Amino acid sequence: MTEFLFSSANIPFIISLGVMVAFTIIEILSTSIGIGISEMVDSMLPEFDADIDIDIDADGDLTGVDGSANSLANLLSWFRIGEVPVVMLLIIFLTSFGISGLTIQYVMISVTGYTLPAGIAAIPAFLSAIPAIRGLGGLLGKYMPKDETYVVSEDSFIGMFVLITLGESHAGHPAQAKLKDKFGQTHYLMVEPDNPSDRFGTGEKALVVSKSGSLYKIIGVDNVAMSD
Repeated sequence: MTEFLFSSANIPFIISLGVMVAFTIIEILSTSIGIGISEMVDSMLPEFDADIDIDIDADGDLTGVDGSANSLANLLSWFRIGEVPVVMLLIIFLTSFGISGLTIQYVMISVTGYTLPAGIAAIPAFLSAIPAIRGLGGLLGKYMPKDETYVVSEDSFIGMFVLITLGESHAGHPAQAKLKDKFGQTHYLMVEPDNPSDRFGTGEKALVVSKSGSLYKIIGVDNVAMSD
């Protein structure tokens, strides 16, 4: 068994499991002294360092975000980024990749007497690890302790300022915006101009004035100043 595990055909999978063990040990030790690696890594990911409250339609897609912004938001959401610490997702991937690869090689040598070349075996191992990130990541996210200790009504977002973070918001085309509530929690909303002629691009600030289903209506900051 030792000869099988450390054969050249299994090197990528053994390395993957070794890195996973190293990450796990470092995370446990750093957390025990109050410096979690997960928090450090997540803090290096701007705009995605908090729980993402993106609204998703019945088909699992973000509604109304155009082009690359829609693709990026969907990709991050699908991989549970923002819902589960990135280091945890990496550990899940490394574990799944390593175990899947070794399993494939064990089945091959049991059936044919030969293992696959490492590069070839890595392909199905990689593909099997991808859904594991979403499935196990979602399961882990349900039981992980949350930093947020306050429940905030979504209706309370009306009258608060948001920052457009993904896409361009115009009539019929919502974009993603970031909002911080009174407790300092970050929320990500889908927003659309209240005035059909308005347009809001990434980096612009606006005010939430109403809510319709999962969509929030916004007006420009200049309009707020004029009304005051």
